[in-house]
Amino acid sequence: MKFSLDVENNPTGWPDHTQLPESDGTFVKNFQEHPQSILLTDSITSILERIHADGNYCIGQDCGIYWRLTEPLEKGAEAPDWFYVPNVPPTLDGQLRRSYVMWKEFVSPLILLEFVSGNGTEERDRTPLLRSGKQETKAGKFWIYENVIHPAFYGIYEVSKASVEVYHLIEDRFELVAANDRGHYPIPQLGVELGIWQGMYQNAELPWLRWWDSQGNLLLTGSERADRAEQELEQLRAQLRSAGIEPEL
Repeated sequence: MKFSLDVENNPTGWPDHTQLPESDGTFVKNFQEHPQSILLTDSITSILERIHADGNYCIGQDCGIYWRLTEPLEKGAEAPDWFYVPNVPPTLDGQLRRSYVMWKEFVSPLILLEFVSGNGTEERDRTPLLRSGKQETKAGKFWIYENVIHPAFYGIYEVSKASVEVYHLIEDRFELVAANDRGHYPIPQLGVELGIWQGMYQNAELPWLRWWDSQGNLLLTGSERADRAEQELEQLRAQLRSAGIEPEL
């Protein structure tokens, strides 16, 4: 069954992002999800600012993507843990986005990421939306992303397995992406790679999901760049002192 938004026949009176719930009322599933989202956003911001000199892009972190109008409203949304949409403004009518509404935007995310907290079946659920009279099956998350929201890339990150599984949308179907020789997954439109980095971030030693550039250099957060600059400055001071020069840096 193929399903898509009936864009041409959507009523003009359908709600926008200010009229839809910004949360489905569920809790963030664990303490790692929030810092993981911050890590992804912080380290890729300089790349996105270079690509989008006009500032037209948005990043959602556990925010709703509305793909159909239902009752209750929240049933018509999925809330990926992290997603990026190119070439759309981060604000609408002077307000920060409260959600991303497909029948108002028509621009799909380039990449969408889910952080697994259970056994991963929810993120890989391909159950289609089927209707019979007033009854319908609950569509699986994987099916919704593949058949309705259409991100170019879909990543399933499992911290417990230190792994990420990446799919690329090809001819309206997700195809599993093979890792490159660095064990990373290229996202060519951004000139970056996605992969697992074992290290300390926000007081937790974990296999974090992170970005690298196309040459395999880790993209650093703002605090990591500051720490590196301080280390390089200290090395320069030590070199000057070893040469008999007292630095004034």
